[in-house]
Amino acid sequence: MRPSTLDVTELDEASRTLDALIRQLGDVHLIILNAGVGRLNPNLNWKLEEEIIRTNVLGFTALACVATKYFEQQGEGRLVGTSSISALRGSRHATSYAASKAYISNYLEGLNQRFVHAQLPIVATDVQPGLVDTPMSRQLPRRFWVATPQKAAEQILDAAEKRRRQVYITHRWASVAWLCKRIPRSLYLRM
Repeated sequence: MRPSTLDVTELDEASRTLDALIRQLGDVHLIILNAGVGRLNPNLNWKLEEEIIRTNVLGFTALACVATKYFEQQGEGRLVGTSSISALRGSRHATSYAASKAYISNYLEGLNQRFVHAQLPIVATDVQPGLVDTPMSRQLPRRFWVATPQKAAEQILDAAEKRRRQVYITHRWASVAWLCKRIPRSLYLRM
């Protein structure tokens, strides 16, 4: 393995770097896109919103395009994108973050539809973590069911190996997702 760094907010350079790394490594079968930022932003500070959108939407998309084209050319592969449990509903405290994660989930679903229609053995896995013990989650006033980065990584790799299209990290967050999807909008808006 060769270490390589890139700044996903430098879209063209990041795309070229990932493409070059893939070509250098040769036979790549798994790409995990895990760059992202999130901030509580109840005052809708534009600079924070812009950083989130540039990283989580534009940066993700630029790299997902590179990975998708490579896997389609190769004829197989596994692409993993890190979304969030926040993708399921909007958030008054982190509006762009929740929206950006919903974008990632929908983008990955669109890629899976693309792969099925092309009859290609490529799978895009939408990883929706609850809370992982990172600096980003430590800004939250309350935390529960916090996974270690190691446990999250193990479950993400397991989902990729099993070619799952969607997974909650840790798995118990599936119950929170189930509940989030069923809360009536009229009630959710008042929460």
